[in-house]
Amino acid sequence: MNHRFASLILAATFVLCALQAPCQTDVAASVYGAFSQSTTGNFVRQSPSNAAGVLLELRQVRNPLVGYEVTYAYNRANQSYANAGGPATPTCGPSCYLAVAASVPNNAHEITGDWVLSFPLGGLRPFALAGGGLLLNVPSQGSVPLEQCNPVSNVCTMHTASTSTSTKGVFVYGAGLDWTLLPHLGLRFQYRGNLYKAAALTNAFSSTNAFTHTAEPMIGIFLRF
Repeated sequence: MNHRFASLILAATFVLCALQAPCQTDVAASVYGAFSQSTTGNFVRQSPSNAAGVLLELRQVRNPLVGYEVTYAYNRANQSYANAGGPATPTCGPSCYLAVAASVPNNAHEITGDWVLSFPLGGLRPFALAGGGLLLNVPSQGSVPLEQCNPVSNVCTMHTASTSTSTKGVFVYGAGLDWTLLPHLGLRFQYRGNLYKAAALTNAFSSTNAFTHTAEPMIGIFLRF
């Protein structure tokens, strides 16, 4: 019983000391792969391309339970739209053409604020995070080629479709590990997941309006003050 009590006192002392530790601030830059899910809805199938991206972080950890960060991320998130079997207009005749496919070159910008839990473990610092922010999708072209086909004659033609910017809320979660190599410099390994609604980038197709997920494994360097 005395051993258990002593162990409890030691554990409580460790936690209190950790909570009193001075805060740490760091900046980090990481590269990552963005792997996004396709979605289907409103008779549209929307497929984001996989891409490489960059993430910038400003993080402050006050104690193991209280840390926060602000981040900016960018990747080339091109979007492909395709007709997913929507019913043809009953009056569709030889002169009626339905949108079939379009591809939109797109730049994705993400800004988030995250809560961070972390604790030192020798030269390592495992962490977990959760937060949210905005995902801004900005097409790099004002119009894109659009394939339209007639469901009666099976004749297809190429036209153009206009594009527009889309802003969505995003929920972010993740976990990782900081590996200190020098007193103020180290490597950061982490995985981040983004949950958000599919973007609407062209007037030729409605958005699927479905939730989708992007997985982002990444590696970077941090500078700690």
